[in-house]
Amino acid sequence: MVSFPSVFPFEVGEVLGLFEALQWLSDMSFGNFDFEIDYKITCDAFYSRKEVVSEFGHIITSCKYLFTAFFTNSRVEFSGQQANAIAHALARETRFLPSSATKFHIPSCI
Repeated sequence: MVSFPSVFPFEVGEVLGLFEALQWLSDMSFGNFDFEIDYKITCDAFYSRKEVVSEFGHIITSCKYLFTAFFTNSRVEFSGQQANAIAHALARETRFLPSSATKFHIPSCI
Protein backbone atom coordinates (compact mmCIF):
# COMPACT_ATOMS: atom_id res chain seq x y z
CA MET A 1 0.00 0.00 0.00
CA VAL A 2 1.37 3.42 -0.98
CA SER A 3 0.32 6.55 0.92
CA PHE A 4 0.78 10.16 -0.19
CA PRO A 5 -0.38 13.39 1.40
CA SER A 6 -3.33 14.62 -0.67
CA VAL A 7 -2.15 18.24 -0.87
CA PHE A 8 0.98 18.91 -2.89
CA PRO A 9 1.85 20.94 -6.00
CA PHE A 10 0.46 19.63 -9.28
CA GLU A 11 3.90 19.03 -10.83
CA VAL A 12 4.92 16.91 -7.83
CA GLY A 13 1.76 14.83 -8.20
CA GLU A 14 2.45 14.29 -11.90
CA VAL A 15 6.04 13.17 -11.36
CA LEU A 16 5.03 10.98 -8.38
CA GLY A 17 2.69 9.12 -10.72
CA LEU A 18 5.55 8.49 -13.13
CA PHE A 19 7.84 7.41 -10.30
CA GLU A 20 5.30 4.97 -8.85
CA ALA A 21 4.65 3.46 -12.30
CA LEU A 22 8.39 3.01 -12.87
CA GLN A 23 8.89 1.56 -9.39
CA TRP A 24 5.95 -0.84 -9.64
CA LEU A 25 6.89 -2.13 -13.09
CA SER A 26 10.56 -2.53 -12.15
CA ASP A 27 9.58 -4.40 -8.96
CA MET A 28 7.48 -6.73 -11.11
CA SER A 29 10.45 -7.18 -13.51
CA PHE A 30 8.50 -5.77 -16.44
CA GLY A 31 10.34 -3.80 -19.10
CA ASN A 32 9.89 -2.15 -22.47
CA PHE A 33 7.02 0.22 -21.70
CA ASP A 34 6.20 3.59 -23.17
CA PHE A 35 5.04 6.03 -20.50
CA GLU A 36 2.67 8.83 -21.51
CA ILE A 37 2.37 11.88 -19.31
CA ASP A 38 0.22 14.94 -19.84
CA TYR A 39 2.40 17.61 -18.22
CA LYS A 40 5.04 18.84 -20.68
CA ILE A 41 7.27 20.30 -17.97
CA THR A 42 7.65 16.83 -16.43
CA CYS A 43 8.58 15.33 -19.80
CA ASP A 44 11.05 18.14 -20.53
CA ALA A 45 12.61 17.82 -17.06
CA PHE A 46 12.90 14.05 -17.48
CA TYR A 47 15.04 14.47 -20.61
CA SER A 48 16.94 17.54 -19.42
CA ARG A 49 20.53 17.26 -18.23
CA LYS A 50 19.97 20.21 -15.90
CA GLU A 51 19.46 19.25 -12.28
CA VAL A 52 16.54 20.88 -10.47
CA VAL A 53 17.02 21.37 -6.72
CA SER A 54 13.51 20.85 -5.35
CA GLU A 55 11.15 18.06 -4.37
CA PHE A 56 10.12 17.84 -8.04
CA GLY A 57 13.77 17.64 -9.14
CA HIS A 58 14.59 14.96 -6.60
CA ILE A 59 11.73 12.78 -7.83
CA ILE A 60 12.73 13.38 -11.48
CA THR A 61 16.26 12.22 -10.62
CA SER A 62 14.83 9.07 -9.03
CA CYS A 63 12.69 8.48 -12.13
CA LYS A 64 15.73 8.83 -14.39
CA TYR A 65 17.64 6.30 -12.29
CA LEU A 66 14.84 3.71 -12.41
CA PHE A 67 14.24 4.32 -16.10
CA THR A 68 17.92 3.92 -17.01
CA ALA A 69 18.32 0.82 -14.86
CA PHE A 70 15.19 -1.10 -15.91
CA PHE A 71 13.65 0.30 -19.10
CA THR A 72 16.25 0.22 -21.86
CA ASN A 73 13.82 0.06 -24.81
CA SER A 74 11.21 2.44 -23.43
CA ARG A 75 10.20 6.09 -23.74
CA VAL A 76 8.59 8.80 -21.68
CA GLU A 77 6.36 10.91 -23.92
CA PHE A 78 4.16 13.97 -23.60
CA SER A 79 0.63 13.03 -24.69
CA GLY A 80 -1.40 16.15 -23.97
CA GLN A 81 -4.42 16.52 -21.74
CA GLN A 82 -7.02 15.77 -24.40
CA ALA A 83 -5.75 12.19 -24.71
CA ASN A 84 -6.15 11.65 -20.97
CA ALA A 85 -9.62 13.02 -20.15
CA ILE A 86 -10.56 10.08 -17.90
CA ALA A 87 -7.47 10.46 -15.71
CA HIS A 88 -8.22 14.16 -15.29
CA ALA A 89 -11.82 13.44 -14.31
CA LEU A 90 -10.62 10.99 -11.66
CA ALA A 91 -7.98 13.42 -10.39
CA ARG A 92 -10.64 16.13 -9.96
CA GLU A 93 -12.70 13.75 -7.81
CA THR A 94 -9.85 13.29 -5.32
CA ARG A 95 -10.62 16.73 -3.92
CA PHE A 96 -13.64 15.17 -2.24
CA LEU A 97 -11.80 12.39 -0.42
CA PRO A 98 -12.53 12.50 3.34
CA SER A 99 -8.95 11.58 4.32
CA SER A 100 -5.89 13.82 4.43
CA ALA A 101 -3.94 11.03 2.72
CA THR A 102 -4.59 9.05 -0.43
CA LYS A 103 -3.91 5.32 -0.29
CA PHE A 104 -3.44 3.14 -3.31
CA HIS A 105 -3.67 -0.62 -3.39
CA ILE A 106 -2.84 -2.13 -6.75
CA PRO A 107 -4.52 -5.52 -7.16
CA SER A 108 -2.12 -8.36 -7.94
CA CYS A 109 -4.13 -9.27 -11.05
CA ILE A 110 -3.04 -6.07 -12.84
